[in-house]
Parts: sequence; structure tokens; C-alpha cells
Amino acid sequence: MKHMDDEWEKVVKQEPFAASPFTEEHKQNVLRQVAWLKSGSAQKMSDVGDKSAEQNTLPNQHRRRLRSRRAVMACTTIAAVAAAVILWNGQIVEPVIEKVYPTAALQYTDDAGMSLLTDKMKKNVAVTMRDYLGKQLRITKVQDLPVSGRVSVEAGKEGDAEYALIWLDAATGNLREVQMRREMAANELEHRYLRQIPSLLEGINSDPTLKPISARRYVKMKQGQEKPVWFTTLFLENSRGSGSIEWTRDEAVSVSGSVSSDTVSQDLITEARMSIEALSGEPVPDLKDIIFKQNDKKLEDTTDLYFGDRYLVREIGGRFSNEYTVMDFQRGIPEFETEEEYGLYFEKLRNMKESVIRQNAAPIIKQMFNIDLDKYKLKRDPNTLGMVTFSSAETKIYNTFKVRYEDDARITMITRIDL
Repeated sequence: MKHMDDEWEKVVKQEPFAASPFTEEHKQNVLRQVAWLKSGSAQKMSDVGDKSAEQNTLPNQHRRRLRSRRAVMACTTIAAVAAAVILWNGQIVEPVIEKVYPTAALQYTDDAGMSLLTDKMKKNVAVTMRDYLGKQLRITKVQDLPVSGRVSVEAGKEGDAEYALIWLDAATGNLREVQMRREMAANELEHRYLRQIPSLLEGINSDPTLKPISARRYVKMKQGQEKPVWFTTLFLENSRGSGSIEWTRDEAVSVSGSVSSDTVSQDLITEARMSIEALSGEPVPDLKDIIFKQNDKKLEDTTDLYFGDRYLVREIGGRFSNEYTVMDFQRGIPEFETEEEYGLYFEKLRNMKESVIRQNAAPIIKQMFNIDLDKYKLKRDPNTLGMVTFSSAETKIYNTFKVRYEDDARITMITRIDL
């Protein structure tokens, strides 16, 4: 029995069996059924039934009829198994038909381009959506791209939360490029992700009881890659805070969550209050939330401190640089009724004099960091109106300041970057 227990432990760790705890009764039932199937008893019973049916009829006259009957019985059995939805502790196990014949789950429109798809193309599309997106989307458009030697398959609508665009090699039917996305309810996410939540949150001193509320998945495959890569983001929340976890493939690369003020440097909290006071010139509201983010992909840690409903102080400690930002995140582009009003607003930002920007930003930077802007040059980016960068004119100074301003020259964000 020890051997069977060892095998059982391996099975329990696989999907969907790892979804929830098993009772001893569940365990023994599964073991008995698996052992019975592996022994070949099921096939022997089927053979005996067929043989006894043949013996009770004329050997030659009814062979064709028996073959037909057996085919019908086999098809009926397959259909029954395929249609079956197995519930295990409240979870739905994927129907067998999706594993054996994935193209049967594809949904099509009446687009004339469907005739371009070979059986191999259909299988590649079906398996790609099933294995990486976790869902079959309705194919809405198929298009031949003769110049590139590709056939494109579009599923869903481009502006929808669920969308897939797959390029196939017209000659071989193999995947060339893939872009897919999906938004899903948290309980639709595979259990291999959900079961990691408590330990990942505890690893950053966050609340392990944060509950999943929704998830997003992006799937990409660029030209030259052999297989798609999938990215999953899970959003978490409860009455005390929020957080998120990001995976690349099945590896958690970023974890964030609300943390207690006891886990954060008190000097950082004090500096944050002084920075908000320097930026706003007003009394600093109460500290409302602290979110810590550990990003292994970028090799950096981020601490966000939220004061009241409008101020954010962010500290990023990275391997190659450090950043410190204070901003009024409620201030943004105003809402106007006409395009002319928007045009006038952006024109003011574009034509804002450097002396005016410098005059408003310099005192705040002096108060926050005790640094004079006299030795820094102002640079504008025409693609980001309302934002300028102050870079040092001296090579020995390795920091810059990004400053966001409004049409009245009010400073609403300052970021210091130390290289």
C-alpha cells in the first residue's frame, strides 16, 4: 500500500486534484477506479459483452449489423463521457472532449474566410487558446495575407476584454505570432496560482487573507519564438487593503499588498509628510494605506504611501537606480466640453516659459532635497506636454528631476532619479 500512497501523493499535486483537500473516502474511491481502469478490466468487460452478443446471433449474417451496433455504442459512450461534467469538491473538471478533440470546442462565424483553415490550423488555434488563454473564443474573422505567407485568425472583438489574434504559416499551418488577452473572475483562475497567494503575501509582510477579486491574462508569441508566453495578473482586496500578484508563465515575478506602518521605515514616513507639505503648501492628511511591491523581474522594491484621497509618495529601490516621487494624483487633465478648450489647454502647456516652471519647481525641490536647480538644464519632450526634465550640467552629479505642471504653472508631481 505504501507504493499506492506514493503514487497518490503525486496525483494529489496535479490539477485539478490539488484544488481542495480530499477525504480518505475520496482518495480510496479514486484509487479503486484508477486501478480498475489500468488493469484493463473495463476493456475485458466490453469485449465479453460484444462476444456474447455475437454468439447469440448468426455468425455471418449479422456481423455487419454488430459492427454498426458497436460503433453506435462506442460513439454514445464517447459522447456521454465528453458531455459529462465532473464535480470534485465544487470544482468543474475539464470535459474529456476538450482534451481529446479540442477543435470540437471551437466556435465559428459565417465568415467566408473560414475555408482557409486546414485541420492542422484549426487544431493549433484550438489548442493555443485552450492551453494558454484557458478558453475558446468565437472566431470572427479569417484572412489570407499572401505577401507574408500567413493566415490570420481573429477571435472576439479588438476592443473587448477577451480577444485573440493568431497568425499561422499558410504553408505548414504552424503558429507564427500570437496576441491574446482575457479578463476573468478570480475563481476561474487555475488553482496552481490561487494556492500560492497566502505564502507570497506573507513573504512581503502583507495580509495573507487578501481575497482574489479578478484576474487578467495576456499571451504573446513573437516571430521566431517556438511557444507562446503567458502573463497572469491577479487582483486582491479586502476591507483592510489591496494587492496584486503577477506571473510570467507559472513563475511569480511581482507581489504587492497592503502592509502595516510598522514594517516601513519611520524616516520614510516622516520624509513623505514633509514632501507633501512642500508640494501642496497645505496640512498633510492622514496616512491611509501603505502598499509594498516586490518585483523580481525588474529587481526593485516599491513602497507606496497614500495620504488622504489625493497624495502619493513612492520610493523605488532598484539594482541600477533609485527613485523618489511625490504627487497629487487627483490632479490631471481637466474635462472640457469642446475640442477648442482642450487645444487651448495644451497650447498653454507647450508655451509655458522655462523661467516660470523653474520659478515654481525650484523652491519645492530645495525644500525636499536641499538641491538648487541652478546647475540643472531644462529639457522638454514634445510627446509629453506638461512634463519637463531637469538634468545636471555637471558630469559628477548623477541625478535628474522630472516635473509635472499644469496650465497655471502649478507643480503637481516631482520625481528624483538617482543613477
